[in-house]
Amino acid sequence: MSEELISTCTCCPEADEEELMARLDEVLEEYQHKDGGLIPVLQIAQGLFGYLPESVLHRVAKGMDKPYSEVAGVVGFYSFFSTQPHGKYVIRVCLGTACYVRGGKQVLDALKKELQIDVGETTEDKNFSLEIARCFGACGLAPVIMINEDVHQRVKAARIKQVLAPYYDVEREEA
Repeated sequence: MSEELISTCTCCPEADEEELMARLDEVLEEYQHKDGGLIPVLQIAQGLFGYLPESVLHRVAKGMDKPYSEVAGVVGFYSFFSTQPHGKYVIRVCLGTACYVRGGKQVLDALKKELQIDVGETTEDKNFSLEIARCFGACGLAPVIMINEDVHQRVKAARIKQVLAPYYDVEREEA
Protein backbone atom coordinates (compact mmCIF):
# COMPACT_ATOMS: atom_id res chain seq x y z
CA MET A 1 0.00 0.00 0.00
CA SER A 2 2.78 2.47 0.83
CA GLU A 3 4.34 2.28 -2.64
CA GLU A 4 0.89 2.91 -4.11
CA LEU A 5 0.57 6.08 -2.07
CA ILE A 6 3.89 7.43 -3.24
CA SER A 7 3.15 6.73 -6.90
CA THR A 8 -0.32 8.22 -6.56
CA CYS A 9 1.22 11.43 -5.30
CA THR A 10 3.70 11.78 -8.15
CA CYS A 11 1.05 11.37 -10.82
CA CYS A 12 -1.44 13.66 -9.05
CA PRO A 13 0.54 16.68 -7.84
CA GLU A 14 -2.68 18.69 -7.68
CA ALA A 15 -3.87 16.73 -4.62
CA ASP A 16 -4.80 19.20 -1.91
CA GLU A 17 -3.53 19.09 1.67
CA GLU A 18 -6.68 17.41 2.95
CA GLU A 19 -6.26 14.52 0.49
CA LEU A 20 -2.57 14.20 1.34
CA MET A 21 -3.34 14.14 5.07
CA ALA A 22 -5.92 11.41 4.46
CA ARG A 23 -3.27 9.36 2.65
CA LEU A 24 -0.85 10.00 5.51
CA ASP A 25 -3.48 8.77 7.97
CA GLU A 26 -3.69 5.48 6.01
CA VAL A 27 0.08 5.11 6.23
CA LEU A 28 0.05 5.89 9.95
CA GLU A 29 -2.63 3.25 10.50
CA GLU A 30 -0.49 0.68 8.71
CA TYR A 31 2.74 1.52 10.60
CA GLN A 32 1.62 2.72 14.03
CA HIS A 33 2.30 -0.58 15.80
CA LYS A 34 5.35 -1.67 13.82
CA ASP A 35 8.74 -1.49 15.49
CA GLY A 36 10.99 0.89 13.57
CA GLY A 37 8.02 2.31 11.69
CA LEU A 38 8.83 5.98 12.24
CA ILE A 39 11.47 6.35 9.53
CA PRO A 40 9.41 4.60 6.81
CA VAL A 41 6.41 6.78 7.73
CA LEU A 42 8.55 9.91 7.47
CA GLN A 43 9.95 8.76 4.11
CA ILE A 44 6.45 8.14 2.75
CA ALA A 45 5.20 11.43 4.18
CA GLN A 46 8.05 13.29 2.50
CA GLY A 47 7.19 11.50 -0.74
CA LEU A 48 3.60 12.65 -0.43
CA PHE A 49 4.22 16.27 0.52
CA GLY A 50 7.63 16.82 -1.08
CA TYR A 51 9.00 17.84 2.33
CA LEU A 52 7.97 17.56 6.00
CA PRO A 53 6.05 20.63 7.16
CA GLU A 54 5.44 21.07 10.88
CA SER A 55 1.78 20.07 10.53
CA VAL A 56 2.88 16.70 9.13
CA LEU A 57 5.40 16.18 11.93
CA HIS A 58 2.67 16.79 14.50
CA ARG A 59 0.33 14.38 12.68
CA VAL A 60 3.05 11.71 12.56
CA ALA A 61 3.88 12.17 16.25
CA LYS A 62 0.24 11.77 17.21
CA GLY A 63 -0.34 8.85 14.82
CA MET A 64 2.76 6.99 15.97
CA ASP A 65 2.09 7.84 19.64
CA LYS A 66 5.50 9.46 20.01
CA PRO A 67 6.54 12.81 21.45
CA TYR A 68 6.86 15.56 18.84
CA SER A 69 10.44 16.12 20.01
CA GLU A 70 11.36 12.54 19.05
CA VAL A 71 9.87 12.89 15.56
CA ALA A 72 11.48 16.30 15.02
CA GLY A 73 14.78 14.91 16.34
CA VAL A 74 14.80 12.07 13.79
CA VAL A 75 14.00 14.53 10.99
CA GLY A 76 16.77 16.86 12.13
CA PHE A 77 19.31 14.05 12.44
CA TYR A 78 18.94 12.49 8.99
CA SER A 79 19.97 14.72 6.11
CA PHE A 80 17.58 12.90 3.77
CA PHE A 81 14.64 14.60 5.46
CA SER A 82 13.75 18.20 4.72
CA THR A 83 11.42 20.56 6.53
CA GLN A 84 11.65 23.07 3.66
CA PRO A 85 10.09 22.67 0.22
CA HIS A 86 12.58 21.94 -2.55
CA GLY A 87 12.73 23.39 -6.03
CA LYS A 88 11.96 21.41 -9.15
CA TYR A 89 15.71 20.78 -9.50
CA VAL A 90 17.75 19.93 -6.41
CA ILE A 91 21.43 20.67 -6.97
CA ARG A 92 23.79 18.76 -4.68
CA VAL A 93 27.44 19.79 -4.68
CA CYS A 94 29.92 17.21 -3.46
CA LEU A 95 32.37 18.61 -0.93
CA GLY A 96 34.04 15.31 -0.11
CA THR A 97 37.83 15.43 0.00
CA ALA A 98 38.53 14.77 -3.71
CA CYS A 99 35.84 17.16 -4.92
CA TYR A 100 36.87 19.84 -2.44
CA VAL A 101 40.55 19.63 -3.42
CA ARG A 102 39.68 19.75 -7.12
CA GLY A 103 37.51 22.87 -6.91
CA GLY A 104 34.21 21.81 -5.35
CA LYS A 105 34.10 24.90 -3.12
CA GLN A 106 34.57 27.18 -6.13
CA VAL A 107 31.77 25.33 -7.95
CA LEU A 108 29.52 25.84 -4.94
CA ASP A 109 30.38 29.56 -4.82
CA ALA A 110 29.63 29.89 -8.56
CA LEU A 111 26.25 28.19 -8.09
CA LYS A 112 25.39 30.47 -5.17
CA LYS A 113 26.24 33.49 -7.30
CA GLU A 114 24.38 32.27 -10.40
CA LEU A 115 21.24 31.19 -8.52
CA GLN A 116 21.43 34.00 -5.94
CA ILE A 117 20.70 31.59 -3.09
CA ASP A 118 22.68 30.00 -0.29
CA VAL A 119 22.95 26.36 0.73
CA GLY A 120 19.60 25.09 2.01
CA GLU A 121 17.64 27.69 0.07
CA THR A 122 15.35 27.58 -2.96
CA THR A 123 15.16 30.12 -5.75
CA GLU A 124 12.19 32.47 -5.69
CA ASP A 125 10.69 30.79 -8.78
CA LYS A 126 10.92 27.40 -6.97
CA ASN A 127 13.03 25.91 -9.78
CA PHE A 128 16.34 25.29 -7.96
CA SER A 129 17.40 24.26 -4.46
CA LEU A 130 21.03 24.09 -3.39
CA GLU A 131 22.49 21.46 -1.06
CA ILE A 132 25.87 20.06 -0.04
CA ALA A 133 26.77 16.38 -0.10
CA ARG A 134 29.81 14.61 1.30
CA CYS A 135 30.50 11.96 -1.34
CA PHE A 136 28.85 10.52 -4.44
CA GLY A 137 31.45 7.78 -4.84
CA ALA A 138 32.80 9.35 -8.03
CA CYS A 139 36.07 10.72 -6.68
CA GLY A 140 37.96 10.08 -9.93
CA LEU A 141 35.51 12.42 -11.70
CA ALA A 142 35.79 15.26 -9.19
CA PRO A 143 34.40 17.78 -8.74
CA VAL A 144 30.92 16.32 -9.11
CA ILE A 145 27.46 17.81 -8.75
CA MET A 146 24.07 16.17 -9.09
CA ILE A 147 20.99 17.91 -10.41
CA ASN A 148 18.16 15.64 -9.34
CA GLU A 149 19.43 12.28 -10.67
CA ASP A 150 21.76 13.73 -13.34
CA VAL A 151 25.46 13.45 -12.44
CA HIS A 152 27.76 16.16 -13.79
CA GLN A 153 31.46 15.37 -13.61
CA ARG A 154 34.62 17.46 -13.74
CA VAL A 155 32.54 20.59 -13.27
CA LYS A 156 34.33 23.91 -13.56
CA ALA A 157 33.12 26.99 -11.71
CA ALA A 158 33.55 29.06 -14.88
CA ARG A 159 31.12 26.78 -16.74
CA ILE A 160 28.20 26.78 -14.28
CA LYS A 161 25.93 28.69 -16.70
CA GLN A 162 26.50 26.00 -19.34
CA VAL A 163 25.78 23.22 -16.83
CA LEU A 164 22.50 24.89 -15.80
CA ALA A 165 21.45 25.92 -19.33
CA PRO A 166 19.53 22.71 -20.17
CA TYR A 167 17.51 23.05 -16.96
CA TYR A 168 16.65 26.66 -17.75
CA ASP A 169 15.68 25.57 -21.29
CA VAL A 170 13.30 22.92 -19.93
CA GLU A 171 11.61 25.61 -17.87
CA ARG A 172 11.22 27.87 -20.91
CA GLU A 173 9.84 25.03 -23.06
CA GLU A 174 7.22 24.13 -20.44
CA ALA A 175 6.04 27.75 -20.07
